[in-house]
Amino acid sequence: MLSRRQFALGALAMGVLGTTGTARAAAGHDYTARETFDLFDKVFHSSGALGQPTDHNEQGGLGWGQSYALAAFIRMYEAYQDTSYLDRLVHNADLMLAMRDSERGVADYRGLSLPVWRNRSYTAGGVTLLDPAGQPLLEVRSALTNVDDAVATVRAGTGEGRFTLEVANAPKAKVSTFADLTMDPASPDYAVRRVLDAYPSAVMVTVRDLRDSPAAGPIPALGTARLAAAPAHFSVHTGMITYPLASFVRIVYRTPGLRRDPRYKAKADEYLAAVRDAAAVHDREWVQNDAGLGHFIWPKGMPVPYDGAEQPINQSLGLGQTYAELAAATGDPTYLDRTRRLARAFAGDLRVDADDAYVWPYWPTFGKLYNGYTKADDVSEYTPSYGSPGKGAQQVEDLSHGAIDVEFAALAFRRKIHYRGRDMERFARTYTKNLATSDNGVATTLVRVDGTGALAAAGQYLQAPRWMPVAQWDETLFTHARAVYDDHAVESQYGSTLLCVAYLNWHARRRG
Repeated sequence: MLSRRQFALGALAMGVLGTTGTARAAAGHDYTARETFDLFDKVFHSSGALGQPTDHNEQGGLGWGQSYALAAFIRMYEAYQDTSYLDRLVHNADLMLAMRDSERGVADYRGLSLPVWRNRSYTAGGVTLLDPAGQPLLEVRSALTNVDDAVATVRAGTGEGRFTLEVANAPKAKVSTFADLTMDPASPDYAVRRVLDAYPSAVMVTVRDLRDSPAAGPIPALGTARLAAAPAHFSVHTGMITYPLASFVRIVYRTPGLRRDPRYKAKADEYLAAVRDAAAVHDREWVQNDAGLGHFIWPKGMPVPYDGAEQPINQSLGLGQTYAELAAATGDPTYLDRTRRLARAFAGDLRVDADDAYVWPYWPTFGKLYNGYTKADDVSEYTPSYGSPGKGAQQVEDLSHGAIDVEFAALAFRRKIHYRGRDMERFARTYTKNLATSDNGVATTLVRVDGTGALAAAGQYLQAPRWMPVAQWDETLFTHARAVYDDHAVESQYGSTLLCVAYLNWHARRRG
C-alpha cells in the first residue's frame, strides 16, 4: 500500500490514477456525467431504501438520507442551470415537509408537537416503574445505544421494603444488577443514590424518583418492563434537512428570472417560513459568549446520552449551514451573527500539521466531553460522569463527519462571512495529505483527518466526493475522489451516494 504522501505525490505527477479508466469501463458509469446522476436518482428513489422523502426521521432516514438527495438537486442545478433539478427538489421537499411532527401529529419527549422531525435512533430512554397501586414511582433510564433492546426487571429483595433491579440489554450482552435497593431517601441503599454511585454500569443506568415528596414507602411492582428510546430533535438533523431548502430560497431570491416566476417564488416563500420555524426549535440549545463564539448544547435532561454537554463540532455546524444560507437569502443579522460565531468557534479548534493541513477533533476542545467531567460537576443526568478531569472524548474527526465541517467552512468563505483562501487550501490538504491513499492500486481513504487509523470502510470512503467544496484549491482532491468511485465501480446505494455523484458533476463543470 502506498503511503499517503506517496499517493499524493504520485497522483500529482500523473494527473490521474492508472486504474481509473479500466474501472470506469467495467462499471459503465462516468460519475461526472449528468446521465449517471439521473440514473442514480431514479434507482435510489424507486428502491425503497431508507431516506425516501416520505420516510419519517425516527431512524434518521431524513437527516442522513433524504437531506443528501435534496442537496444533490441543488448541486446539479448549480452545475447545469437546469430547473428540472429544482423541480425535483420541490417534489421531494413537499413530501418531506408533510413528515414534520406537527403534520404527523406526534410529539417529542416533552409532549410538544413541533414543525421539525423527531428521532428515536440516537436518543437515550427508559421506562416508568409503577408502585403496587399503579402510581408512577421510579424512572429507569439507559444511555447505552439501542435502548429499545433493554429490559428492566424488579425482583423482591432480602427484606421488607427492599427490591433488586436488573437492567439487561441482551443484544449487547450487558447486564447491570442493583441488589437490595430501597425507596427511602434516608437509607444508604436508596435506589437513586446506589445506582448513581455505581455509574458507569454496564448498561449505563440511572434512575429518577418520580414522587413529589420522596420518603420511605412502597417499592416498584415486581415484574419486567421494556425500556423505550425517547423521541427528541437533533440540531444536526434539522440542519442537514433544511440546508438544501435554505439554498433553494437563496437561489430563487437572488436569481431574477426565478424570482419572477410565481411558482418558484411561492415555494421559496413557503420554504423560508418552514426553515425558520424548524431552526427556531433549537434556539434553546444555542450558547454564545462575549468572545464572539457560538455553539450548541444538549440541554440537561434532554434524553440523549450526553445531555448537558456541548454538541460535536459537526452537529453544531450542520445547522450552521442553514444559518449561512438564510443570511445570504434574507440578510437577517441574527443568522449572519450566528454563522460567524460558529465559524470562529470551529477556527479555534483547527490545528496545522507538518504538511500545512488542518486537523481537528470530533468534540470541541472547550467542551465538557472533550475535557472529561465527574459526578460532582453535575453536568449530565443520563451520563453523570465521563472520562477523567482533563481527559475526555478527544478523538480526531473522521472523513464523513468532517465533510459537514468542510462544507460549512467553504460556505462561510464563499459568503464572505469568515475564513480565507489559505484556510481552504489547508482543508483541501487535509484530504490529499492525510485522507487520500490506495490499497493494492485501488483508491480509498483513511478514516481520520489527521491520517491516523486503519483504511476506511465503505461507509467512510464512499463519502470522499463530499469534500468537493474545497477541491478547487487542490485538483488532486477531485482526481482521487473520482478514482474512489471509479475503482470501486460504485452503484446507486444511498442518498449520500447521490450527493457524491452530484458533487463530481458540480466540480467537473466548475473546472471546465
